[in-house]
Amino acid sequence: MTIPIAEMRIAGLEAGERVIARADGPGRVVLEREEDILESFSGSLTGVFDHAILEQLRDEWD
Repeated sequence: MTIPIAEMRIAGLEAGERVIARADGPGRVVLEREEDILESFSGSLTGVFDHAILEQLRDEWD
């Protein structure tokens, strides 16, 4: 599907961004930006783990 660039800019969307399409009545489709689950939870456990433990776990990856 091709969306006019001016409309994308107004909506704050960029080329290649994932969207969800849903019907909103006859002849009407609404596009919504797909939620980035990783971004939603990123940083949510800040302060839960001791820094030394995290460094020890990271060292195990090498």
